Amino acid sequence: SRRQSANCWRGRWPEATAVAELVDVPTGTPLARVDTEAVAERVREQITVAEVSVSRSWPSTLAVDVVLQTPAIVVKNPQGQLEVVDAEGVAFKVVRSAPKGVPLVTARGSQGATREALQSALALLDALPPEMAGRVSGITVSSASLVTFALGNRTVVWGSGEESVRKVAILTALLPTQAKVIDVSAPDTPVTR
Repeated sequence: SRRQSANCWRGRWPEATAVAELVDVPTGTPLARVDTEAVAERVREQITVAEVSVSRSWPSTLAVDVVLQTPAIVVKNPQGQLEVVDAEGVAFKVVRSAPKGVPLVTARGSQGATREALQSALALLDALPPEMAGRVSGITVSSASLVTFALGNRTVVWGSGEESVRKVAILTALLPTQAKVIDVSAPDTPVTR
C-alpha cells in the first residue's frame, strides 16, 4: 500500500491530484465547519482506496491521507473477467489486462472465486522463495483447499494455504525427482507421479 497526503503529493501521483479535486471545499470556508466525514466519503466513492482519513491541521489546512489499494493478484473469474485483488483477497477493480508484474490466477467455479480461495492463492505466493516464485505459472484455484500451479513442466498440487512453509520444504526436496506431478496438499503424505 502507498500512503500519501493529497496536499503533499499533488502532481506526483495521479491519484493525489484526483483526491485533492474531490475535497471540493470552497475557499474561505472556516476549517471548523468542514464536514470531514463527507470529504472522506467523496474520496471513497470515486477512488479505490484501502483507507482514507481527513483531519484538520490548524490554522488553515485540511489533510487528506489515503492508503491506495495495491494489486496482489489478478483473478480470471468464472465469467472470464479479470479482477484485481488486494493482499486480503478482496477484489476491487475489473480490468482488461493484468497490470505488469502482477500474478494471474484462474478461479474455477464459484468456489474458486471466494475470498477464502483467493487467500489460499495469496498464501502460496507469499510462501514461495523468489527463485521458485519466478518459475510459477498457471495458478488455478478451485476452492480454498485446492490450489494448483505449474512449476516449469511440472504440476504442483498445493492444496490450501495452511502449512505453507512445510509445503515449500517438501516441494524443494521433491523437485530433483522426475515426477510430472508433485502433490504437497497433505504434507504428511506427499505424492509424486
